Amino acid sequence: MNEKCPNCLSVRVGKNNYGKKTAGVVGASAGTYGGYAAATAGAQAGAALGILAGPVGATVGGIGGAVIGALLGGATGASAGVILGDVLDERVLDNYHCLDCGYSFGEDPNSQGG
Repeated sequence: MNEKCPNCLSVRVGKNNYGKKTAGVVGASAGTYGGYAAATAGAQAGAALGILAGPVGATVGGIGGAVIGALLGGATGASAGVILGDVLDERVLDNYHCLDCGYSFGEDPNSQGG
């Protein structure tokens, strides 16, 4: 997309992407917590059954499961957050800024639909 500044008509235009950055961090945090909480609950149940294999095996398996759950939850949450943030940037926020005059503006409504 070749945006022009509506203020000075410069073609030197940058993108802020504040929504994408913020929603990505929030999504990653929420996903990490949710993944860790779910994996911890599963690890506790697995550890209770894993006592039959020995306490060391149950502990290592439980910690490993919690870490993997947190990582997978964080990656999933970050992906969802970035998608939401991209929509916010393009539709709601003034995502563009002119590198010449400093003016901030959103997507040109006349550029849609083509």
